[in-house]
Amino acid sequence: MTVQLRGILTALATPFATDGSVDEALLRDVVDRSIEGGVHGVVACGSTGEFSALTIDERRLVVETVVDQTARRVPVIAQTGATSTAEAIRLSRHAQSAGADVIMPVAPYYEPLSVEETLTYLRAVAGSVDVPVMVYNLPVATGVDLDPDTIGALAREVENVRYVKNTTTDMAQSAALIHNHGDVLSTFVGWDSMILASLAEGAAGVMAGTGNVVPAELVAVYDAVSTGDLEGARRGWARVYPLIDAIMNENFIAAVKSGMAAVGFPVGVPRAPVAELDPDAAARIAKLAAAVGDPILAS
Repeated sequence: MTVQLRGILTALATPFATDGSVDEALLRDVVDRSIEGGVHGVVACGSTGEFSALTIDERRLVVETVVDQTARRVPVIAQTGATSTAEAIRLSRHAQSAGADVIMPVAPYYEPLSVEETLTYLRAVAGSVDVPVMVYNLPVATGVDLDPDTIGALAREVENVRYVKNTTTDMAQSAALIHNHGDVLSTFVGWDSMILASLAEGAAGVMAGTGNVVPAELVAVYDAVSTGDLEGARRGWARVYPLIDAIMNENFIAAVKSGMAAVGFPVGVPRAPVAELDPDAAARIAKLAAAVGDPILAS
């Protein structure tokens, strides 16, 4: 599939069975929920998908399952980063062979690298595949923040670097990517509470773990912005923002899974050592999730 990514991309949650294994059948349902909600793409083994708690074999299984279940209905982005260049290359080549449309390698996330070491890693991983590459800038986890000009220069140097996921709270940084480097790469913002701001600024789209919880509502915001209905986008965003804000203020993985349970789509608990939400936090999220579907608010 030759694609130009856009819109709402769900960073898929990974469901676990009661014995702790990846629940492949439920993962297929997770994929379908987002696609049926109208999202424009799905992400396998992203941060919301708990990739760092998965074995290498499990990561391969998740990518293969997501690609198979998607069945070309929407593009699949596979997060393929690892703590070594060699492992990231193996995961990237596997994702390409499995049918992923784009790979998204996060930088090694234990020992903080220099910017040049990070670029060397990204060049090697991008050069190992033929599919487009999305640079995943996640300084809170990697310890290195790639500035817009550095990412833009990399995209001009490496032909298949075509996208960036910028996961920071720095909207000015994302705006610089959008406006100064939009000729060579498309920017996706990965901070869920800034979805409307990012789209209004001109981002190609957003990558959202909360797309597991409220996919149709996020797509409605995107559609409104795309048609120039900023007032409608604001109304839609006002409906869903309290829930997203509540999720963002808890452990994100646990909160997303709690939110999915609250909307009638339980996918199990996070993999240890991440804990479930405490009952009070889960109850707050459930109350806010119910409010999103309130017909009075929706009118």
